[in-house]
Amino acid sequence: MSRAVPLRRSLLVKLLITSVLIALCSVAATAWLAVQTTTRAIQEEQGQVLAEDMDILRQLSGYAATHADWSGVDGTLRAISLRTGRRIALTAGDRTPFADSASRGTSLPPRAAATVDPLRTDTSTEPGAQLTGIDPRAVGPYRLTTNERLRVAKLATVRQLCFSRNGVRTRAERMPSGRTVLKGVDGTIDPGYVPTECADGLLNTPTPTEQKALDALSALTRTCLDRHQVHLDHSVALPLEAVSGATAVPYLTGKRPVDQDGPLARTANACVAEARRGQLDPYVAPVAELFLGTGDTPVPRFDMSAANKAKVFGVAGLVLALTVAVTALVATRLVRPLRALTQAARQPPERHVRVPVTTRDETGVLALAFNELTERRERMEAQRKAMVSDIAHELRTPLTNIRGWLEVARDGIVDPDPELLASLHEEAVVLQRVIDDLQDLAAADAGTLLLHHEEVRADELLEQVAAAHRVGADAVGVRLVTEVAGTPWLDADPVRMRQALGNLVSNATRHTPAGGTVTLSARREEDEVVFAVADTGGGIAPGDLADVFDRFWRAEKSRSRRTGGSGLGLAIVRQLVAAHAGTVSVTSEVGTGSVFTLRLPRTSHHIPHHIPHPAPVTGSG
Repeated sequence: MSRAVPLRRSLLVKLLITSVLIALCSVAATAWLAVQTTTRAIQEEQGQVLAEDMDILRQLSGYAATHADWSGVDGTLRAISLRTGRRIALTAGDRTPFADSASRGTSLPPRAAATVDPLRTDTSTEPGAQLTGIDPRAVGPYRLTTNERLRVAKLATVRQLCFSRNGVRTRAERMPSGRTVLKGVDGTIDPGYVPTECADGLLNTPTPTEQKALDALSALTRTCLDRHQVHLDHSVALPLEAVSGATAVPYLTGKRPVDQDGPLARTANACVAEARRGQLDPYVAPVAELFLGTGDTPVPRFDMSAANKAKVFGVAGLVLALTVAVTALVATRLVRPLRALTQAARQPPERHVRVPVTTRDETGVLALAFNELTERRERMEAQRKAMVSDIAHELRTPLTNIRGWLEVARDGIVDPDPELLASLHEEAVVLQRVIDDLQDLAAADAGTLLLHHEEVRADELLEQVAAAHRVGADAVGVRLVTEVAGTPWLDADPVRMRQALGNLVSNATRHTPAGGTVTLSARREEDEVVFAVADTGGGIAPGDLADVFDRFWRAEKSRSRRTGGSGLGLAIVRQLVAAHAGTVSVTSEVGTGSVFTLRLPRTSHHIPHHIPHPAPVTGSG
């Protein structure tokens, strides 16, 4: 199966996605928290500054409402500036200074923060200012004398007791003019139901001071009405609420009040407001421009509120907890197969523990590779045991023959004649061949197989191999043929190549019946030289093709020596070809024959070793 990991399942991609998600969550949470806390802090600060500005304006408007000029405002200005840490300046419309909390020569801010005019205000928080546009603290000629103040307060107390006896709850409040009025407990001007016994008309009757001011106001109002050509049948009577800041719509004597929504009411209200401003103007300070700055004290450093700090730490803790949770989850999923691999790797070799594959990323591929390695180790262990058994068998047979004949000759049972010596020599040669084959395989496995490269002609190489095996082939009735296309050259060790091709020819001759043919061929294909050894023998079963190059494998399962040698020849062929950076393969058809193909590069990448060759080894499979 393919070991390529899809990009979407890659461990690197998973880690990157996890990191990106954590980073996005952290950035999003931080950004949200920063926006929320900063917005809240700015709103709070703006609210505080606005409230502070409104308080400054209220105090200065109150001063203007109770003083005819600004000559004595310096003390008030400095006290406010000291308390708020703000610079406060009052100027005329042309920026002529009235008062300034800063030192002289200090430039004013580019624009005024507000206009201080107690007769025209819509920002004052004093009750009644929103109705008339006049600061209710501007009372002027309506200010009661001490005696009048005491008398009205006494009347208010009597009225309040009367209300209380009749179940009406009220509270007394002194107005800026000094008049005491009764209001409902909810702050309304009208306490609600007025019992008959309490309606004596004394409390709301204007005092002499108020009556004088009201008469003057009525005269000014009538002048305005006449100017607007509004004629009334009777004299206009203004209610006392006009002084306390309530509606100032004139009443017609003996008639109902003028419709509040009609044009006459609007004109009358405008005339009353104009008359009141004209009447109060001599008693209030002139209009002034208010400038506000930061003052001489340093601007306080921004400090996050306790609630915002709690939010910051809370969100930071939440992000940290989510980060730890996600990281722990991902790490657990990643580490679980690695732990299984570690545990399996620590087991003794004989247990051959396999690891369950739970993921499809790199760790899953690693688990599959480990399992395949385990299976390969099992196969190698089985092959090792089989090889030890095969080596013991291959060495035991000739050694047993040699020992037996030597013991018989020692005991005088047979004479050591030339025939016996020839038999012993043959067994010794077989034993030497097995040992030499094993030595070559051991050198190849250890990477110490020595090669001496030189330029070799493929046709000459085939002729040499054919000449060495032609006598043996003719002896068993097998025809040996060579076929070469062109004159291919290759860089190789000629002795080792003759050994490899000789093993193939010997093996083919052994398995080809009399009258058959073994063909040695060579050709060039692009940058490779291809050798082939084909026979017309019985072929190899399809199930055995994967094992033909294994050590001690034989087509003859009975391991009879009539069929050949040690079973190491083809394994040596594979090792020698691999040492030349080539490949060997086999194709076969039962009843038709087999073809062994060797592919070698024309130029070898190995460094030549200029050392003497060992004696040629011709072990066969």
